Amino acid sequence: MPHPIICQDERLHQYLQSFQALFSRPQYEHFVTVLMGQLLSEAGHTLSHLHRAVSGKKSVSSLSRFLSDSPWSHRFVIQHNFSRFCKEMQPKIDAECQKVFHEMKKQKRRGKRSMPLVTGYLIGDDSTMYKPKGRKMQGIGKHHSTTYETQVTGHSLVQCLYTISDRSCPLEPLLYRQKKTAKKEDVPFLSKVDLMIQQIQNFTPPAGTETHVLLDSWYNGKRLWKAALDRGFKITTGIRSNRWLRVSCEVTSTTPKEWKWQRLDEYAASLPESAYQQCSHPRNPTKKVWVHVVDTRVRKLYCCKIIIIRKNLKDPISAARFWVTSDRKADAQKCLNVISIRWDIEVFFEDMKELLGIDQYQIMTSTALLRYWTLCWIAYSFLEDIRNDLKQTIDCKIQIDSKTEILKKDGEELEEYQKEHHATLGQARRYVQEIHQELFLEWVYHHALSGTPVKELHALLVA
Repeated sequence: MPHPIICQDERLHQYLQSFQALFSRPQYEHFVTVLMGQLLSEAGHTLSHLHRAVSGKKSVSSLSRFLSDSPWSHRFVIQHNFSRFCKEMQPKIDAECQKVFHEMKKQKRRGKRSMPLVTGYLIGDDSTMYKPKGRKMQGIGKHHSTTYETQVTGHSLVQCLYTISDRSCPLEPLLYRQKKTAKKEDVPFLSKVDLMIQQIQNFTPPAGTETHVLLDSWYNGKRLWKAALDRGFKITTGIRSNRWLRVSCEVTSTTPKEWKWQRLDEYAASLPESAYQQCSHPRNPTKKVWVHVVDTRVRKLYCCKIIIIRKNLKDPISAARFWVTSDRKADAQKCLNVISIRWDIEVFFEDMKELLGIDQYQIMTSTALLRYWTLCWIAYSFLEDIRNDLKQTIDCKIQIDSKTEILKKDGEELEEYQKEHHATLGQARRYVQEIHQELFLEWVYHHALSGTPVKELHALLVA
């Protein structure tokens, strides 16, 4: 049953109105239709599904023209959304800075203390949208898919997610084209590394923060590290086991400088068990992992800290995970905490595909595709606000004495408790849908009380 567009939650209404200045009146009506369809549609997320989810006079073809031809800028929309996010987070950032500063003042130390900064994480990655029948779509190509573990036909989305104080905001979506695709469409070719460097160079963090860039091993290169370090950002990336690091050794004819280059996997294999320390897994403190950190230099990179993570010391070296960070002052546990934050973008991609269908589109032009992804990010930001409110509500309901009882339980019971009291994006979407279902029933109830004929009510719904 299509949802009447006038049955709109007040909070959603205010949120959508904050973007009204970026659109003309007809464009804004389409904007509202698409956003409400993304939030309320249960059948799917193509334009036809979004159109059927919301009642109104707009046709599928007009929605298609809104995405492909209408004169509005998806960059302005995403910039406005990030500015809104920064404005909302600024009081929390300032309060956190003041809290840390007052704690520093209690410590006896000479000299003037600088105001501490809150760390925000700029997380980057790419994701493949599988499109087996999309041969005529712009930007289509052969890309590796981790889901299918092979190359598939589809689009490659290069994306950054900014995370700070348990809140997240997606930045501008970028479409990666292969060389032959770029040449065919007569657009400049930019590699994934080029696109990620572009994101880092154009990023403006909120005031009172420092930025830490988090990437996987695909983006481990000197150009990208230089782009981050030139901005004064810290950077942590995955690193492949076949890279070479500098290790100390005895002076010989072949190693006169008391050091040599050694492959990372060979170095890890040569380490004794005593070289590892046991650390708590950040996402589940009851689980332990083994971590080895070393200050060194990686060939064709910079001086850095290598982090080797193993679930079990009896596992083969091939099962180990290797990371490298520019934050050379961080200890093993802090490095592990930072690395775990990179997983947020993997959760982001999974949530967006499952809840908002960012891979279910049937769009022909690259302009329409980037606009569609942008509107999905706007819907995500609204759900993120709702999720944060649900989380605060859950935290308020948990009493101190009940917390104490839970902490006395074993690992399995604690894990179940954390899952039960964790607000997810899916819960936020269900909450929004329940609110709008109540508003829809109230709308039908008031029409019934006022004596509106059934045919007239049906006409309003299918209009």
